[in-house]
Amino acid sequence: MSQQATTVKNSIEQKLADAFNLQHLDVLNESHNHNVPKGSESHFKVTLVSEVFANVRPVQRHQKVYAVLSEELAGSVHALAIHAYTPEEWQTRFGEVPMSPPCMGGSLHDR
Repeated sequence: MSQQATTVKNSIEQKLADAFNLQHLDVLNESHNHNVPKGSESHFKVTLVSEVFANVRPVQRHQKVYAVLSEELAGSVHALAIHAYTPEEWQTRFGEVPMSPPCMGGSLHDR
């Protein structure tokens, strides 16, 4: 994995941790499920759990995350799946998040 790839994921993790008082954070690189070169970091799924999301509609939660990650989204990050929960919502989900849908193209390195 390239240094740039590590930097993108680390940047996402750091910015989200700094912006929200998180009880849980998971940043998953799902690029390998897409039609991109091996080692890419262009598709991510983030799961965030914070009291900050209490009484905030899902669209507004996403907007908050987009604002924090605007630099990454304007650059190398092509897709971002966001799962933002309050601690109570997270507890009722038993720590499970929806699976991302499969990409029809797969990865270039699988061809």
